[in-house]
Amino acid sequence: MKNIKLSFWLLLAALTGLWLLADSVVPPTVNFFSLRSIFIQYSGVIGIGVMSAAMLLAVRPKWLEPQLGGLDKMYRLHKWLGIAGLVAAVSHWLLVQGTKWMVGWGWLVRPPRGPRSDELLGPVEQLLRSQRGLAESVGEWAFYAAVALIALALIKRFPYRHFVKLHHWLSVVYLVLVFHSEVLMKFSYWTSPLGEVMALLMAGGTVAALMALSGRIGARRQAQGEIESLTYYPELRVLETAIQLQPGWGGHAAGQFAFVTSDRSEGAHPYTIASAWKGDGHIVFITKALGDHTSRLRERLKIGDPVKIEGPYGCFTFADPRARQIWVGGGIGITPFVARMKELALTPGPHIIDLFHTTADYEQAAIAKLEADARAAHVRLHLLVDKKDGRLDAQRIREAVPEWASASVWFCGPEAFGRALRQDFIAAGLAQADFHQEIFEMR
Repeated sequence: MKNIKLSFWLLLAALTGLWLLADSVVPPTVNFFSLRSIFIQYSGVIGIGVMSAAMLLAVRPKWLEPQLGGLDKMYRLHKWLGIAGLVAAVSHWLLVQGTKWMVGWGWLVRPPRGPRSDELLGPVEQLLRSQRGLAESVGEWAFYAAVALIALALIKRFPYRHFVKLHHWLSVVYLVLVFHSEVLMKFSYWTSPLGEVMALLMAGGTVAALMALSGRIGARRQAQGEIESLTYYPELRVLETAIQLQPGWGGHAAGQFAFVTSDRSEGAHPYTIASAWKGDGHIVFITKALGDHTSRLRERLKIGDPVKIEGPYGCFTFADPRARQIWVGGGIGITPFVARMKELALTPGPHIIDLFHTTADYEQAAIAKLEADARAAHVRLHLLVDKKDGRLDAQRIREAVPEWASASVWFCGPEAFGRALRQDFIAAGLAQADFHQEIFEMR
């Protein structure tokens, strides 16, 4: 999380610093209206700047994954940028509309405007000024659409399949806001470093929006496949789906995930890969019935059904210099560790590993598979069933692994559980860099 927090605040600081350099002239008369004009420009710069960065992240650029810690972290940054863009846009709208309301109510008196001649302006600035009325009008409606779409994206109860379709329209809204910003941003900004940065951000965001609208996101990383087997574990409400891929899949590392499309109307869903890559096109996913889509998979999927896989993504790949590793898988968060154990059974690694799996449900067939995978990988398995063994916490892990201080911790499971473990381990002396957490939440 450190890298994405740093990236978020650095972007805001950089845009603010460049804006201050571009607009450092103090107005001759300091009053509400002069300050309003300044902050309308500032909120507009921040709003379109962070939205552009969010659009760039939406196309899932592979080269950014190592810098930001994986696509799961990139999506968290994408969410923060979306919220920041929403806050900036609301502030921008209030400065514009709120002032008009206060003038209409008689709370403020607008100062008289001096004469303005367009004859002294260059042809580009004249052209932009001629579009101001249109830019203001479409920008207002785009703002309303953006507020509604971003709000729906933040409501977890809103079904994922509807979220994906509606979120797609943010690309259109973004393109309208780019036009609004290009016309209404202070013309002198364009000849400053701020203008250069904003031009790059908006150009990149525009390309990203067009990729999203044309369905080109991840197109070069897709492979077709066919379901070859389905195994359901009723006590766990878990479905294991084995797929045979056609040529085109470049392989994956244990701990990575992929976007899977089994129903075009539903769209792609991200799932952690539960198998090691052997080069034979065989890939396995384990999904738990946690929502509308995953609850229906058991009835909807059939052997022989075609599927599309996009990926792999993620940096939760167990690579670190520590000789000992502690794995913690909460519920369905056991999946990346299953994949890694299958990988280690084929190619043993250098680490001494303790795997803690805590679950509220128990099914002997699934546990027997997990135990067999652990034996084959030479991993020491600690199984805890909540009703029988109680809750797992950092203290229990440290008691079971006295050498914990020289280990790295790898966690996948409920985010609040991982956050509590992280805080406890770091408070006890574990280095922050030695705690790795998959944030498997795409919205």
